[in-house]
Amino acid sequence: MVGAVFLSEGIQKFLFSDKLGSGRFAKIGLPAHEFLGPFVGTFEIVCGLLILIGLLTRLAAIPIFTIMLVAIASTKMQLLAENGFWSMLHDSRTDWAMLLGSIFLVIRGGGHYSVDQNIYRPNMRP
Repeated sequence: MVGAVFLSEGIQKFLFSDKLGSGRFAKIGLPAHEFLGPFVGTFEIVCGLLILIGLLTRLAAIPIFTIMLVAIASTKMQLLAENGFWSMLHDSRTDWAMLLGSIFLVIRGGGHYSVDQNIYRPNMRP
C-alpha cells in the first residue's frame, strides 16, 4: 500500500502541480517550491515503484519516511495547534499510516516474494 500511495501521489504532483506540487509547497511556506514540487514528486514515483516491486525496498523506504516526517511537521503541527490533538490525528491518519508503513519497510524489507528476496536468496537445490 505504501508503494501504491506514493506512486499515485508522485504522479499527481506533476499532473496537478498548482494544487499538489509546487503550488502546495508554496502555500505551506516551503522554500524553493518550484524545485521541491518536481523533486519530491520524482522521489515519490521512483521509490513508490521500487517498493511495489520489492527492489531496494529498505533503501527506497528511507526517502518516503523523510517525506512523511516533513509533511507531518509542516502541515499537521499547525492542525494540532489550531484544532487540538484528536482533530489532528483524524486529519492526518493517512500520513501516520504511511510513516509507520515506511518504518516497517525499513526494518523488515520487501518480504518473501519481493525482488530483493529472490536476488539475495541463496540458490535452492532440489
